[in-house]
Amino acid sequence: MRKVKVDFVEGAIKTSGAKKETAELFWDQLEEFANYCFNKSHAACYGLISYWTAYLKAHFPDAFMAALMTSDADDTERLAIEITECRHMGIKVLSPDVNESFVEFAVVPGEKTIRFGMAAVKGVGVGVVEEILHARKDGKFANIEDFAKRVSTRKVNKKAWDSLIKTGAFDAMADRSDLLFNLETIQGFASKLQKEALSGQTDLFGGMAAMADIQPTVSIAAAPVKHTDKERLTWERELLGLYISAHPLDNYDAYFSEQTVPVIEMTQDIDNKVLTIGGLIAAVRTIVTKSGTKMAFVKLEDKTGETEIIIFPNLFEQVGAKLVQDEVVRITGKVSARDRDGNLTTDVKMIADEVQLVNDDELRTYESNGRKMVKPKAGKLVAVRKKPGGGKWNGGGNGNGGGGAAPSAPAATAPARPAGPPPTAEVLKKVFVHVKNPEDQDTLMRIRKECALSPGLSDMVLVLGPDKQSAIKMPFRVDGSDELIGRLVKILGEDAVALK
Repeated sequence: MRKVKVDFVEGAIKTSGAKKETAELFWDQLEEFANYCFNKSHAACYGLISYWTAYLKAHFPDAFMAALMTSDADDTERLAIEITECRHMGIKVLSPDVNESFVEFAVVPGEKTIRFGMAAVKGVGVGVVEEILHARKDGKFANIEDFAKRVSTRKVNKKAWDSLIKTGAFDAMADRSDLLFNLETIQGFASKLQKEALSGQTDLFGGMAAMADIQPTVSIAAAPVKHTDKERLTWERELLGLYISAHPLDNYDAYFSEQTVPVIEMTQDIDNKVLTIGGLIAAVRTIVTKSGTKMAFVKLEDKTGETEIIIFPNLFEQVGAKLVQDEVVRITGKVSARDRDGNLTTDVKMIADEVQLVNDDELRTYESNGRKMVKPKAGKLVAVRKKPGGGKWNGGGNGNGGGGAAPSAPAATAPARPAGPPPTAEVLKKVFVHVKNPEDQDTLMRIRKECALSPGLSDMVLVLGPDKQSAIKMPFRVDGSDELIGRLVKILGEDAVALK
């Protein structure tokens, strides 16, 4: 605001004919207003909304979560988070059902259960759902024939039928594979009946059928090949955005508990440690490096969370063909929790050393050993410092933890830890810098430049004013080295810099 004060005062005088004293008085009041009103008003608004939502979630949990999922129906990532939260709260989320679902997510009364809204299914619009609900006013559908007779084929087309079948909306009536195999027959049957009803026509035996109370039927032939559970779950993810009836990794629980560490345990405290994780490939992004080789970024998810796996060129040459969506894999690699400047972050990735497919044969022949795999002990956190030549070292490893340019060789295996108790994380000190004149922009810029040369893990705190009236924790970290402290002392003096 200070930068535009002069422009504001001059503009008020020229444009509005205000006196300089009036414009400056108004500016002072505006500045004072900005010190409290914006923050206070937002705190009040968010505080009230937080109270409302907390109350609703505590007293009406199923209705609250159903409303929340309805508002996020187009955001599958948010839906996945909210459905996981439902499970933690003991609330079931069921697949769509033509006899039970509505347009939006709905509560099943008295059962702590939420039914998926049919409008959230891809290929099924609100118009389709409203037609189904209109037909359902006369009672629930008894079977597939009843649904085909009562629901307009003009409004509920083949694409909508296909999506509803694949997401389980007819599971209470027939098998998904059988329905997909007979879909054209079912639609032909429905179309014929509805056209005849509109035209008032009947077939040769129509009058006799009515007298004998004989209704036209359609036969559902058994599908020659049944779809697998994996295929059905894939349909759910494609059309609903997530898995509802089950999870593809349900059969892998025992295997992964003994052969891998859950993704949720891949945290920053084991940065630079070698780890084995497993899960489902959710997405693959391949890029071409400056040298013309290929590498990939793989989104891996298990039942606890998801993470990003970096596949550098040398390994990509060996396993690139295996990196296919929905494949189940076991990956060993080095944990990387640092950004490009070497700062430790919560954005934890893995640099892969080995990728192996876990197929059905391996799962079937696997013999459990009863011993769960645990993650490595947290090691000493070492600040990343600049080499004289401009590179980085981080106390060990191959220097690729930041996920930067592709290396010429795969990541090195971590050396074996010597016997004895595991190392513990180092308690890092903070760098305190006393800036007596906060208005001195040149000094502040010199401090920032020096800090940029020494990224690390120590917090940087500016103490402002001659009487040390306030302190600000900076949004970056430094290495706290003697070199950095010495450079800061040259700028501010020995009494203005401390490492505590």
